Amino acid sequence: MLTLGIVLLVEDTTGSFGAAGTVSATAGVAMALCAPRAGRLADRFGQRAVLLPGIALHAVSVALLTSLALSGAPLWALLVTAVPAGASVPQVGPMVRARWAHLLRDRPGTLPTAAALESVTDELTFVLGPVLATALCTGVHPAAGLAAEGVLTVVGGLLFAARRRTQPPVQRRARVTADSGGAGGAAGTGTDGGPHASALSVPGVRVLIVAFLGVGAVFGGMQVSLAAYTEHIGQPDLNGVLYGIFAAGNMLAGLGYGALTWRSSPRRRLLVSYGLLVLATAPLWAVDSVVPLAVLGLLAGAGIGPSLITGFTLVERLTPPTVRTEAFTWLTGAVALGQAGAATAAGQLVDGFGTNAGFAVPPLVTALALVIVAVLRGRLVPAAPDTPVVKGPVPSRPSRPGPVRDGREDSGQDSGRGTRRG
Repeated sequence: MLTLGIVLLVEDTTGSFGAAGTVSATAGVAMALCAPRAGRLADRFGQRAVLLPGIALHAVSVALLTSLALSGAPLWALLVTAVPAGASVPQVGPMVRARWAHLLRDRPGTLPTAAALESVTDELTFVLGPVLATALCTGVHPAAGLAAEGVLTVVGGLLFAARRRTQPPVQRRARVTADSGGAGGAAGTGTDGGPHASALSVPGVRVLIVAFLGVGAVFGGMQVSLAAYTEHIGQPDLNGVLYGIFAAGNMLAGLGYGALTWRSSPRRRLLVSYGLLVLATAPLWAVDSVVPLAVLGLLAGAGIGPSLITGFTLVERLTPPTVRTEAFTWLTGAVALGQAGAATAAGQLVDGFGTNAGFAVPPLVTALALVIVAVLRGRLVPAAPDTPVVKGPVPSRPSRPGPVRDGREDSGQDSGRGTRRG
């Protein structure tokens, strides 16, 4: 609701989708840059200690941004105010995933189901949020969507911070070695088996960041382009409906993904779902009616859900508990950064080349991301499976020669039955 609320408010007060996309992108970039830092602080000092001051700063920043936009402030003032508004967004999603990883540390086989449940919950907000924001901005007041985002963030953030029982313990960054034990302990050291001071130093995390940048580009490109398209056809109230259909595909695919027991490897599923995302977004720019646009949006959403869930499943295996919240925030920050860049690019394309030009952004970015992920897919394999029957130090490499078959790596842990294979 934050980025869409900014787009709708700023476009109403300035008359420019380019300016609206730029302000929205500024908030997204600020969130992307500050989210990993917030995750590291949460790992070090606890989630509640980071949440409470962030919620207060966010409320003040959103209120100030809304006031400046309504008063006709210059663009530079809106950009300056958008920085703290985006930087202070509470990282509830990554913190919830870190709590799941902590609570289910003795049952790693259930983590994919928990990740699917959390992603479906996220996608429910992507279904309801745009509809609510659009309805408030078009039916009540242009600033109502952004104001509602601020109120919901404060109330929800405070309620979440009050739940101390599920909060993971503060992690001390001593040394994390391959034989440190625990779910993800061995895998958390990346490919070299050595300790990492930051989740970003794990090679697989960097590959997943590229993938999540592409997902964010779909979100940002669709937000701006759908808003421009529905305004062009004289039905701006359809914006929330079309974006809700897009997010509904995401949610339904997430439900189906979590309900199934998969035998293929997570990285293979990531490539397949990402390929579907590229194919579904490719013809968007040529659509000239509402129904085909809704169908393609539904298919595009169906590619996002499994991509996100698989990415979060992989990052939990690739990182140790000491940097897990930070790792999750790198991924959500990548989504925000991709969303910000795509919103800016789509806004400029709409202003310069017409309504449908913004739809060219999602397929171009996702296609490039798919190529990079495919080339670097070997970095998405944990360094050493957590095998309970092995005595003594855990080897950093397989004891027998030959490559690990892609379809069988970690297959025991990935099934919803909680079984493991050595």
